[in-house]
Amino acid sequence: MTARCSPGTVADFSDSTLSQSKVSSPWVRGPLWDGFWMLNALWLAPIVLWLAHGYSNPESSPLDLLYFGLTALFWIGHRLSSTYLAYCTEAYRPLLREQPIRFVILPLLVTAGCFALFLPADSALPWTREERLIGLAIVDYACVTYHFAAQHFGALSLYRSRADRSSCIQTRRLDRFFALTVGGVLVFVADILAGTVAYQDQWIGGWFPAWIVSTENGIRGGAMFVLLVITATTLFAELRIPGWSLPRVLYIVGLAVMVGLALRPRSLFLFLVIWTSQHWLLATGLASQTPSAESSPTTGIVRRYLHRLNVRPWAVVLLLMLVSLVLLPIFEVEANRETGTYYGDRIFGTLATQLRTSTWVPALLALGFATGFIHYLLDRSVYRMSDPQVRAAASGLADRPR
Repeated sequence: MTARCSPGTVADFSDSTLSQSKVSSPWVRGPLWDGFWMLNALWLAPIVLWLAHGYSNPESSPLDLLYFGLTALFWIGHRLSSTYLAYCTEAYRPLLREQPIRFVILPLLVTAGCFALFLPADSALPWTREERLIGLAIVDYACVTYHFAAQHFGALSLYRSRADRSSCIQTRRLDRFFALTVGGVLVFVADILAGTVAYQDQWIGGWFPAWIVSTENGIRGGAMFVLLVITATTLFAELRIPGWSLPRVLYIVGLAVMVGLALRPRSLFLFLVIWTSQHWLLATGLASQTPSAESSPTTGIVRRYLHRLNVRPWAVVLLLMLVSLVLLPIFEVEANRETGTYYGDRIFGTLATQLRTSTWVPALLALGFATGFIHYLLDRSVYRMSDPQVRAAASGLADRPR
């Protein structure tokens, strides 16, 4: 599978097509901004390995402190970033009126469905609350795995448009194949082998044969070989094109490094840190830039204040970080449904502990799952660059630097 497209081809609306007259830089905002937000895997990986070096249990190393900080500042903020873009910016206000199914009706239905599943008592439905939790957690795991892979495809697509190759169908197909296979299938394989998929006992011996565990080393070796072959093929296809994109090459390498770390034995926590942190930082960075070119509102005091914030990317980042910090103990009720560290306890103490044992737990579980599913839906909607209306709304991100 190779891509033979060259810069300068005629664009169509099958992808994030932008005005070719604005092409002047392969970067989204510039090497420094992209390096921190978009290509963060390249600096996260060495930091993660350095902080965990010499510790038999990485969770007891300084790496845990780094992950605590990243989780507190970016986890919930990234989850609510697409919701913020959809409902709190002037840029997307026209889409709320013109595409109500995507932006209003579906999120409301998802929210109602999650609360309808968790609020009734055990005897009110054919399944107990625990059974409902397990079922929905497995669905959520499948959705979030695809969601991460889709974000990688979106980042590669964004850089493909910067390279003036939006209309290159071969490159687009190769990007999708690379993102879904490396960022999706191989990550799922690594999770299965590490025992970190949601409710592992439902998978091994149930949907997958138990012999997978006994052949773990062989499967890891085969998956690593597949990773190397697909990465080399993707890089070769990119580098053989005149005017190849340095940011695309760096992103491909960064993704391959993360998945390679996942396929190493006994590196679960290291991979968890870099995989989730990369996703959170990229989402936050994109959200901060997207509404920066929105027009000023004509009415509404609240809308005017939000607009002043939205046109300043650093202010959007600070707001999302503050929201993430404040809401951390609420959403950890849903996130740590099996085992794990409750970082909210370190900040909020007994308040976080009491939330997990209160009568509010069913409602908090419903809220956690609802915001997660809405995040998957709205991310798809607010960054659907094939839609001219979305491109206009996201002009702060879509307009390329000169």
